[in-house]
Amino acid sequence: MIAVGGENLIDLVAKNENDGERLEFIAAEGGGPFNVAIAAGRLGVDVSYLTPISTDRFGDLLSERLLQSNVTITGARVKQPTSLAVVSVNANGGPSYSFYRHGTAERQVTPETLVAALPRETAIFHVGGLALIDGEDAEAWKQHFNTCKANTILTSLDPNVRPALVSNRDAYVNRLRQMMKNADIMKLSNEDLVWLYPGRSLEQALAECRADCSAALFILTLGADGSRGFVEAGDIHVPAAKTHYITDTVGAGDTFMASILAWIIETGRNDLQSLSKTDIRSLAASLERAAKAAALNCEQRGCNPPWRDQLESCGYQNP
Repeated sequence: MIAVGGENLIDLVAKNENDGERLEFIAAEGGGPFNVAIAAGRLGVDVSYLTPISTDRFGDLLSERLLQSNVTITGARVKQPTSLAVVSVNANGGPSYSFYRHGTAERQVTPETLVAALPRETAIFHVGGLALIDGEDAEAWKQHFNTCKANTILTSLDPNVRPALVSNRDAYVNRLRQMMKNADIMKLSNEDLVWLYPGRSLEQALAECRADCSAALFILTLGADGSRGFVEAGDIHVPAAKTHYITDTVGAGDTFMASILAWIIETGRNDLQSLSKTDIRSLAASLERAAKAAALNCEQRGCNPPWRDQLESCGYQNP
């Protein structure tokens, strides 16, 4: 089983800002790790979601979406409200986000509650996103990550950095670097990389990050330029998958991550020794499938990852 931890929230997307009428919003379920859980569940692997979910109406929406995507909810339902991300259009025509996460449901975690929520059959624990930025909950996730590593559960990390929310850069970066030392699987974007290692070229930042990270599988995503994968046997660059059209890119990175985690389970690489022996041909196949899954997601509005049969219809069969 893949166990996923990290934020769940509701995106409130403004739909009529420029027509002079009263502002209205569309509610959409979201959160990077939440999206990873959904995307992995749709690929047919066993997935559990550890983060608490509110008992409010938004929490019901989040819970329903997980269950509809074959995700097992092992975190508690709690009375605190659901985190919100208000999405509007800025002066340049791009999205602008305002987050409301103080005292919310997804932050009600302790090392003890996370251990209790982790299924015994867990092979991979994945975490990332806003949950690691600050607060006692961020430290709880870090401790749980380290505990999983000590118990020989594969650890997976995707920082998915949101600079606008980081008030204490040093504490946040130090937390991530401590976790990177215990990460078996690491994925980050080129944007994450240059923010974490400022003042370097992309290649310099990549070299430093890989030196700081113990991951047996290290992946750098490059947006439209594809992705790069690194294992003990070597490294490879895979181009982005072709797509008929792009509706938006929400959840593309999360879908990519989920496909990689599912591939690890499907191919029996769910222990560190097996993962470390990954050959370049297998690595290329995993990145190609993940790229196609991300491309299919981008053809949908919001985060709407493909189901396994959709990937299979594109020629990507079970490994």
